[in-house]
Amino acid sequence: MSKYIPIQKAIAKGSGNVNIHGWVHRERGSNALKFVVLKDSSNLIQCVFERGKFESQWSEIDKLQVEAALEITGTLKKDERAPTGYEITVESFKIVGTSENFPIAKDQSVEFLADNRHLWLRSRKMTAILKIRDTIFTAIHEYFHKQGFYEYHSPIFQAVQCEGGSELFSVNYFDKKDVFLSQSWQLYAEPAIFALEKIYTIAPSFRAEKSKTSRHLTEYWHAEMEMAWSQFKDIYGHGEKLLKHVVKRVLERNLPELAILERDPKKLEPTLQKPFVKMTYTEALKILKEKCGMEVEWGKDLRTIEEEKLTQLYDVPIICTHYPKKVKAFYMMEDPKNPETVQGCDFLAPEGHGEIIGGSQREHDLEKIKARLRLQGEDPAQYEFYLDTRKYGSVPHGGFGLGVERIVKWICGLESIKDAIPFPRTMERYKP
Repeated sequence: MSKYIPIQKAIAKGSGNVNIHGWVHRERGSNALKFVVLKDSSNLIQCVFERGKFESQWSEIDKLQVEAALEITGTLKKDERAPTGYEITVESFKIVGTSENFPIAKDQSVEFLADNRHLWLRSRKMTAILKIRDTIFTAIHEYFHKQGFYEYHSPIFQAVQCEGGSELFSVNYFDKKDVFLSQSWQLYAEPAIFALEKIYTIAPSFRAEKSKTSRHLTEYWHAEMEMAWSQFKDIYGHGEKLLKHVVKRVLERNLPELAILERDPKKLEPTLQKPFVKMTYTEALKILKEKCGMEVEWGKDLRTIEEEKLTQLYDVPIICTHYPKKVKAFYMMEDPKNPETVQGCDFLAPEGHGEIIGGSQREHDLEKIKARLRLQGEDPAQYEFYLDTRKYGSVPHGGFGLGVERIVKWICGLESIKDAIPFPRTMERYKP
């Protein structure tokens, strides 16, 4: 095993001899002393080089620049003036990797940082976001396994659309036409509930949306679930409990990272402490008119601006249900009390972050599904495998999809979803 320990573990030790390794975060000094703030994935610490100990190596030490990689052995002591309250007096060191003129500095443009994303990942901001992202992925797996769900995977190459033909990425698949990247696992997940009953996944999804908003990516990670024998309330019930579990885990594990991001954890606490706000689409239109002065015609889908205004009224997520059937996907079940609406729901995150979950009870009437497909310009014959699920022992079932980057954006308090993923893909960016 390596003799080197993480910086945070060294700090926890409090004093004595330590061996650490990492990268130069900052450096300054004089002819007599060199102060290097070293970082690793766990934390950072100030290291002091005294010239008297390293006369023969001083030219190397004096040339150290940001992102040089070092191995250091030294004596740890408490020092309130140091960035993290501790300091290492260096006894020996090794330069593992040199660095010259690292291009990332303060006050550089968003576009420059995007062009140099492979280096910007090293920033404390991005490191904090990626740690929180890891917690969120782990919490999603924890929740579904605890609830008795099986992890299941659908194909990425698909032959039918799920969420709208205008948002499909076509791919060259040998000599075959009409092959697309997955928008959702759903149409290939529903067949599996008749075997496993309760399933979930976390997988990439792809949407060819020509959108430049702060909430859209062309490639994102999709947490989805599907369950047999469900009622509509089971679907949005799982959505609420899942989000509460995710926020709980982040508040347990990532307070240091939230501090780096200057994200006040108190803004997340109501999500744990209070039930989510539940309203129908029709009630949402009334609230928008009365409290926000926004008139929305019944039957129009809620736009980003309307979702933002609505979520700014509450400090917990909103569960908005019973949208008009004509603005929702063909597989959503008609509400038996009002066939103009569906048993579907969107979860809207507070503080203007908007939709993070979309779900529904699935339509199990075969003829209604066919009619909806024709109405949307689709050929039911292309969906034969999917329609078969309604012919042989169909049962009530439903599910939802959660955009993982959207929940990262909300929890971290980010301005743009592009910072919620290591290498964002948008209509204008496909590299690095």
